[in-house]
Amino acid sequence: MALVILLSLPFAAGPDGFDRERAAMVREVEAMVAETAAETGRPHLDPRVLAALGRVPRHEFVPPRIAGQAYANHPLPIGHGQTISQPYIVALMTDLLAVGPQARVLEIGTGSGYQAAVLGEVAGEVYTVEIVEPLAREAAARLSRLGYRNVVTRAGDGYAGWPERAPFDAVLVTAAPDHVPPALVDQLKPGGRLVLPLGEAGGTQSLMVVEKGMDGSVTRRTVLPVRFVPLTREP
Repeated sequence: MALVILLSLPFAAGPDGFDRERAAMVREVEAMVAETAAETGRPHLDPRVLAALGRVPRHEFVPPRIAGQAYANHPLPIGHGQTISQPYIVALMTDLLAVGPQARVLEIGTGSGYQAAVLGEVAGEVYTVEIVEPLAREAAARLSRLGYRNVVTRAGDGYAGWPERAPFDAVLVTAAPDHVPPALVDQLKPGGRLVLPLGEAGGTQSLMVVEKGMDGSVTRRTVLPVRFVPLTREP
């Protein structure tokens, strides 16, 4: 069953009581980027990505009881056995996609919608798929309320991607499969990038960048060790 909802224009940040916390989070992310530069090859992130982190109200994407922890640089639970990723990882994965303002991006694993919101700030169109239908509904409503018209959400099996909207300039996966889903590579444009955590649940996982050459060839490189919830599939 597919749930498709068209949302509104990117969120315009305003005073919400968390301005200082957001600014401190961005500074902490910048510091961590510098610390991990030898592993990632990225001593600095795209200023557009950092600006997006400074605009998106992360406290809106976590349960109200832990809103006070929203700008800490670590993952947080969002229910249904899922988490919202560490801000540093959100920023790094977004930066690794290297997308411009006209790009069409596919996200697998909407969760609460935070990563989709960050993508919505830096890309032209975002299509995001969540297998847990209650999370998909909640994320769609949240993103709509916050004003992200350039994000489209649906409930479904992310392994299949979103063929009706393909091809994509970039694909980002926010949960870890044990192999690269072939459909996601197939739906990439030549010259596009797929960024995903790869590995067994509870075992070693690596953040990977998969690049599709203009001739259709595929190359992979490992960025750094990570830990994500597993990417689940429909039975």
